Amino acid sequence: VQLVESGGGLVQPGGSLRLSCAASGFTFRSYDMSWFRQAPGKERELVAAVTTTSVSTTYADSVKGRFTISRDNAKNTVYLQMNSLKPEDTAVYYCKANRRLAQVQYNYWGQGTQVTVSS
Repeated sequence: VQLVESGGGLVQPGGSLRLSCAASGFTFRSYDMSWFRQAPGKERELVAAVTTTSVSTTYADSVKGRFTISRDNAKNTVYLQMNSLKPEDTAVYYCKANRRLAQVQYNYWGQGTQVTVSS
C-alpha cells in the first residue's frame, strides 16, 4: 500500500497550490479519502474529506471557501486545491485513505508534503 503526496512548496500569502496524492496497492475507489495537516507544535487536524464516489465532502471551518478536495477514481488520485493561502496554512499535509469493512477499520497514510506560506 502506498500513498504518495506531491505538490507542496513555498508560496506567498494569497497564492495557490494543488496537492496530489497518488494511491496504489489497494482498491482506491472503495476508500473515503481525506487530507490532514500538522503544523509545528500542533496536533494533526482534518482539512477536508471526500467519500468514495465524491457524493459528499467535508471541510474544516478554517479552509471553507478556499480549499477544494476532489478525486479521480480512474487515476487513483485525490487532490486538494488550495487558494487564498494564509501563513496559518503552513503545515505538513498528509493524505489518508480509510474504510470500514466487517467491523474492521482500515487506515492508510501518506508520508506528507510540506506547504509553507510566507512572503
